[in-house]
Amino acid sequence: MPVQLIADSGATKCEWYLSGNGKNKTFSTIGISPYFLGGQQIIELLQHDLVPQLEAAEISEVHFYGTGLGNPNNVNIICKALQQLFPDSKVKANTDLLGAARALCGHEKGMACILGTGSNSCYYNGKKIMKNTPSLGYILGDEGSGAYLGKKVVQYYLYNTFDEDLKARFDAQFVTTQVEILESIYKNPLPNRYLAGFTTFLSQNRGHYMVENILEDSLSDFFINHLYKYTESWTMPINFIGSVAFSFKDVIQELCNVNELDLGTVLKNPMEGLVKFHSADLSI
Repeated sequence: MPVQLIADSGATKCEWYLSGNGKNKTFSTIGISPYFLGGQQIIELLQHDLVPQLEAAEISEVHFYGTGLGNPNNVNIICKALQQLFPDSKVKANTDLLGAARALCGHEKGMACILGTGSNSCYYNGKKIMKNTPSLGYILGDEGSGAYLGKKVVQYYLYNTFDEDLKARFDAQFVTTQVEILESIYKNPLPNRYLAGFTTFLSQNRGHYMVENILEDSLSDFFINHLYKYTESWTMPINFIGSVAFSFKDVIQELCNVNELDLGTVLKNPMEGLVKFHSADLSI
């Protein structure tokens, strides 16, 4: 049986899974994003943090799913780096959206949605992505994402929309100021991840009508701007992956009920589904 190395990478963290010949192990490294790391940097990082953990396993296939791989140049950077590290392996690099679709739908047709720090969606025909509405990133889009939810929390706080009780809870949890918040968003790196950090406030204050309003409005925006654009949304299950989808599955279920949509699988992360997908069909 071929020994496979599967990777699911964001910009900050990459999860790796080694399988085959009785070797089933998980590892993690910092995120491997070609937008932030060059080819040689990727090679040096993985030589130091990943390769020693593999214990000289003879890897025959590497399947890498990650952020930024809708750009062919970035795919080339990842493939060249991995091929240099694993010269005898068959290397493939694909988008995190295809990874989500394969993890959620396997070889079946379906709708696949990502609701994590960012958001995305597609119609998947069991082999490839056939339709995709653009996510536009956290400034113009990413409806329903952690960054989008976090932005709403910050707006409610800074506009003094929260009632006194909820404002006090926010102050106790984050101990920050308007100046710090604005500097973190407009001056510091990775503001989308900073904003997504405020979703914990929503998780910890469920039941308050303002929190429920933020969740319902923000996730409804994802349905309206994305799922409504696919005719397939009304003919097949809609599947979700990501921390936001997993944490607020009840809100997603209610929106599906209201819109007469069929909610399918909801996963926190794709690795288990990717391992199943590649174990079922080693030729992919």
